[in-house]
Amino acid sequence: MKCLRIHAFVGMTAILAASLMTGCHKKAEDDVQSSPQLIEKGDGHSLLIFKPEDYADLSAAVVEEVELPGVLETTGQVTFDDRLVKSISSRVQGRIEAVNVSLWDTVTAGQPIMVVFSPDFMSAQEEYAQAQSSSVVHGSQAYADLAAWMLTAAKRKLELLGMSESDIVAISSATPTVVMRAPIGGTILQNQSMVGQAINPGDMLYQVGTLDKVWITADVYEVDLAKVKVGQRLEAVTTTYPDEVFHGEVSRISPSIDPNLHTAQIKCEMDNPGLKLKPQMLAKVSIIVNPGRALVVPQRAVAFDGNAYYAFVETAPNTVERRKVEISSWNEENYARILSGLHPGQRVITESLKVNALYHGVRGESY
Repeated sequence: MKCLRIHAFVGMTAILAASLMTGCHKKAEDDVQSSPQLIEKGDGHSLLIFKPEDYADLSAAVVEEVELPGVLETTGQVTFDDRLVKSISSRVQGRIEAVNVSLWDTVTAGQPIMVVFSPDFMSAQEEYAQAQSSSVVHGSQAYADLAAWMLTAAKRKLELLGMSESDIVAISSATPTVVMRAPIGGTILQNQSMVGQAINPGDMLYQVGTLDKVWITADVYEVDLAKVKVGQRLEAVTTTYPDEVFHGEVSRISPSIDPNLHTAQIKCEMDNPGLKLKPQMLAKVSIIVNPGRALVVPQRAVAFDGNAYYAFVETAPNTVERRKVEISSWNEENYARILSGLHPGQRVITESLKVNALYHGVRGESY
């Protein structure tokens, strides 16, 4: 009987010990799960509350406000100044008899570039020749005035058909072929002319552009846009000529903002000595501006999640708030510029990737 009591006591002790062990394991699991605790706020923000010993393992940094340099740097691309580009279009119906220039050739103003056959030229030249003959016939003043008017009108018609002043003066007899000349000096940017090609009024034959002055189109962040003004001086350096500085000024500022990049385009008019700047070249642009101020944090203080950046801001002891921020590039390595979401003096966790993973772990999500 005594033996039975001993066995019963031993059994109850074992059960009690097992129960205590189970409770300890459950408490340990609860302790692990409770750090950090997640509190979802109604405004879309989330709080993470850590145990003091866990929070002590995290490092933090202060959001700093620093002075911006007096030079705003960006990148841009060389383009033609469209004010210095002209198209040569056909003004008659006819056929191309000869082509004197090709793509990328350099031409001077007035240089012959093609010969066009068209009966329209012959009829216009005949009218001009008749008007010249009438103008030398002596008669009344009224007749002389009419003859002068007819000569002016005939000459104007030839000009509208594309003939130059020198070619009109040199007309000795009517001919259906006429030499077409470059309206400006520059580079042949487009060539859509072939010998034997039929042409109609309005057909584009050539496009000529000059590179004496070019534009550099660059992007400026919205937060920096207020510092950029038309007329500001700037410098540009290309990878092709890294030791040569090209000078210019801000000529145009886009009236709209790119909603995805939060940037605005500017056009900078550049001098192009030696025609070294070529369209589509990339350039580093430095604009002389008035100094401003910016917020910066270590790059490790922001984590990219989904399609946005987040920082974890210390709001109370052992407590951080997950906050969406907008960032921009910064010229100091390992630092990011904050455009919105943070304020000077706030403390942010610099192990943002680790804390962001904990945030998703508490929510039962993968990250």
